[in-house]
Amino acid sequence: MSDQLRPRASLRTAVVWEVLKDALDRQVKATGRDALDVLDTGGGTGNFAVPVARLGHRVTVVDPSPNALFALERRAAEAGVADRVNGVQGDILGLFDVVERGGYDAVLCHGVLEYVDDPAEGVRHAVAALRPSGALSLLAAGLGGAVLARALAGHFTEARHALSDPAGRWGEGDPVPRRYTAEQLTGLVEGADVEVGAVHGVRVFADLVPGVLVDTEPGAMEALLKLEAAAAELPAFHSVATQLHVLGTRRP
Repeated sequence: MSDQLRPRASLRTAVVWEVLKDALDRQVKATGRDALDVLDTGGGTGNFAVPVARLGHRVTVVDPSPNALFALERRAAEAGVADRVNGVQGDILGLFDVVERGGYDAVLCHGVLEYVDDPAEGVRHAVAALRPSGALSLLAAGLGGAVLARALAGHFTEARHALSDPAGRWGEGDPVPRRYTAEQLTGLVEGADVEVGAVHGVRVFADLVPGVLVDTEPGAMEALLKLEAAAAELPAFHSVATQLHVLGTRRP
């Protein structure tokens, strides 16, 4: 698939983008509308919002950073989709100060739950923004991937600390405030009246493979992308993924 139809084909976005695009295609068929209304909470500079707009959908990005929203505006203009991307300043816990309830066919909540004070409330807000049978795409940091990374780097005490820490942090210097297991994320989603459709492990291998190997070995990037896609849905690999992706549908 061309870059016109997805974010830059990278190990960080490819699996999530394929799942998201399929979900949007299903929403198009279910609603009978070619252009969906999509909300991207914490969407930043538009890594997903701009490609979604390229598909013909209307995207509202809510982000607390004015700088990110400025970059989003410039990026959307360069991509020729400025008329389909609207950036507004705000955050998920104050979501309905800036957007309407129940106004969207799909909501993206990527890289948000790690930083909010009340993750359950954040998920409830994301779901409340959905129309009945709307799609929720939730992406958050995985606990297992962090534990594995610290252990492989030789930081065994930090790895053990992350396992026992309620927030999944490996120490005071950890830049990520909160990490999740697949069970914790699906529990948050199901508790917000969403039916979980799929769970994917993201960056299962990508963060462990030396970059020089991927960059210099012919065909290595494509092969690694295929490996990531093959492993993403297998529950055995969810426990070691750097990120976890949950796709769900708001119950009618």
